Amino acid sequence: MQIITSKQELTKQVEACKRQGKTIGLVPTMGALHEGHASLVKRCVSENDICFVSVFVNPTQFNNKEDLAKYPRNLNRDAELLSSIGAHFVFAPTPEEMYTAEEMSQTFSFDFAGLDKVMEGKMRPGHFNGVVQVVSRLFYLVQPDRAYFGEKDFQQVAIIHHMVERSTLKGTFGDLKIIDCPIVREASGLALSSRNERLSEAKKKTALAISQTLFQSREWAKTMPVSEVQQRVIDTVNAVSGLEVEYYEIVDQSSLLPAADFSHAIGCITVYCGPVRLIDNIKY
Repeated sequence: MQIITSKQELTKQVEACKRQGKTIGLVPTMGALHEGHASLVKRCVSENDICFVSVFVNPTQFNNKEDLAKYPRNLNRDAELLSSIGAHFVFAPTPEEMYTAEEMSQTFSFDFAGLDKVMEGKMRPGHFNGVVQVVSRLFYLVQPDRAYFGEKDFQQVAIIHHMVERSTLKGTFGDLKIIDCPIVREASGLALSSRNERLSEAKKKTALAISQTLFQSREWAKTMPVSEVQQRVIDTVNAVSGLEVEYYEIVDQSSLLPAADFSHAIGCITVYCGPVRLIDNIKY
């Protein structure tokens, strides 16, 4: 496995793969890798000739500088994991390598067709502008046939699908396929997240109430309307000492607009466990 830190070297390796007619898969990450990331990489390795993994904590998608500073980073550990599961290349650039000073200071503009106005977009203005900025750049540099994303960040995946659909009309990314991969959970049910590293063992046990309540809400959905299930989830999680719901929305999986019923609905939640912001979701 080779670690690449420059766009020039990345382009050289991608061109070599293309000349040999090899298929390329890409797994974009921000590092602090766990088994959830590993599941994406393993699938990428199994479905493509060459697997590229990006490890880049993207500053333009953080609207909280303190959150950016605290985001866990450990490239050596990440590289060991990626090497052990068959990744071929790791692209780990600096912000200065990825962006010009102007790009770092200006908000990337994109038409999200309203997908950025709800949930994460509402709570974190500009977040998805940064996500689209970095992901589109990675697609341009790596030119993958397939790119793999975890469904824990469901709204992010919906936005990336939208971006690729719009770009496909212009031929920007060729025949790129976005592969959605299911949430990976600890045996307890807690959704795996890089932010879990910031939780003590006691806080992890507290955070279990999030997934437990979501699972339970599927039963409530059999007899209750959407609005009642939504409020009951919020009240149940908030009743746990140490947890505070930022939002819980039950939306249509395609439009992300409020769901009228549970036929094509997903429930998306963000909860503060102390200072750590955790997200999860459940499909109905």
